[in-house]
Amino acid sequence: MDWLQAIILGLIQGLTEFLPVSSSGHLIIGKEILGIEATENVAFEIVVHAATVLSTITILWREIVQLFAQFFKFKWNEETQYICKILISMIPVFVVGIFFKDYVEGFFGQGILLVGIMLLVTALLLALTHFVKFKEYKEVGYGTAFIIGLAQAVAVLPGLSRSGSTIATGLLCGVKKESVAQFSFLMVIIPILGECFLSLVGGDFSADVTGISAVSLICGFIAAYASGLLACKWMISLVKKANLIWFAVYCLIVGIVAIVFGCI
Repeated sequence: MDWLQAIILGLIQGLTEFLPVSSSGHLIIGKEILGIEATENVAFEIVVHAATVLSTITILWREIVQLFAQFFKFKWNEETQYICKILISMIPVFVVGIFFKDYVEGFFGQGILLVGIMLLVTALLLALTHFVKFKEYKEVGYGTAFIIGLAQAVAVLPGLSRSGSTIATGLLCGVKKESVAQFSFLMVIIPILGECFLSLVGGDFSADVTGISAVSLICGFIAAYASGLLACKWMISLVKKANLIWFAVYCLIVGIVAIVFGCI
């Protein structure tokens, strides 16, 4: 992977991480188009995911500072409860990361056919939010946080959108649009940064292990961060106002195309 390919893939990651269309699936499709061999090493994916997490922190820094400022008052206030809900949502993905890490990394080496199938599942989830309506919508509860966390854990499959799965699951549980969007973006921060730290300590980012130069990793990181800033801010606004059915249509079309090419 050269620096230009890294920039292109970084832009794809940043733009699709927050949109409910699967960033991991689009990375695999991008690699297929660019002729980059998909390997089981997920160092590049971790780097660009870390970049989009940093863009999340940049966009939502006021909310994050407020949460921790109130949390360290050591009172059972709304902010402390919110952080506890985020921690609860992390349990499923923590279990997957600890006990099924090799299987997860193996999925990132799967072909475009799997991506296509999972994009169809993403389309179905997003379409359901268009038809399932509630008279009153609520804030994220403890039980709902765990259910959303389950959706995040399942979304390690490339093509099954993490943001799409978590946001759709929250909406199908009757959570307010604006609440579930912010919760979806905040709940991924610790798992991704934790995975990045463990990989850094384990030497998984060395050129000998990844087969990717440091320049390419840095270029991919910068591209993902810059495009992630735009996508994160846009998506939060979009979820509040727009219907997700159009993303369902997009995932349906791309999924069908991916399946066709995967079967050729």
